[in-house]
Amino acid sequence: MSDSPVVKSVCMDADEIERAITRIAHQILENNKGADNLALVGIVTRGDVLAGMLRERIEEIEGIRVPLGKLDISFYRDDFMTHIAPEVLGTDIPFDIDGMRVILVDDVLYTGRTIRAALDALMDIGRPSSVQLAVLVDRGHRELPIRADYVGKNVPSSTDENVRLFIEEIDGFSAVEILERKSGERAGAAPLPKEGA
Repeated sequence: MSDSPVVKSVCMDADEIERAITRIAHQILENNKGADNLALVGIVTRGDVLAGMLRERIEEIEGIRVPLGKLDISFYRDDFMTHIAPEVLGTDIPFDIDGMRVILVDDVLYTGRTIRAALDALMDIGRPSSVQLAVLVDRGHRELPIRADYVGKNVPSSTDENVRLFIEEIDGFSAVEILERKSGERAGAAPLPKEGA
């Protein structure tokens, strides 16, 4: 008997993900009147891959390569103390965010707690002039007053489901899947593949 969660549906395939990234890139440029003073910061582990994809699109459209960083929020989570050994993946923001218009990028927006943690982490690094949020999927069920400025797709879901992004660079394929959530299992991102698996 397999221990893998049951896939209930695939709500985005690789082509739909690419189209959503292109659309979000255009919306970011339109809302910010170009790419001047923009920076992209992706929340690890899949938000940073999406941020990299957005950076490529913005460069294709605008001809400007915006600064790109990644943010690890492991120690900023409000459930940090209940996790014995959080997987620390490292923050890498190789530019000064003071005064920048930062586009925070994540894969799936759910309760809003990840974004709250990311905002705390960002403010410990510097003081951007503004922070906008881009997510590939908004699945609803907010517990905090947080909303995305840019959404690839709204995916209504039940609290007993997981909505997860799988991305080629990490998982070997790209898709957004709705999966059954086992009793006691936390909602959240897909686990990272094990070395050699």
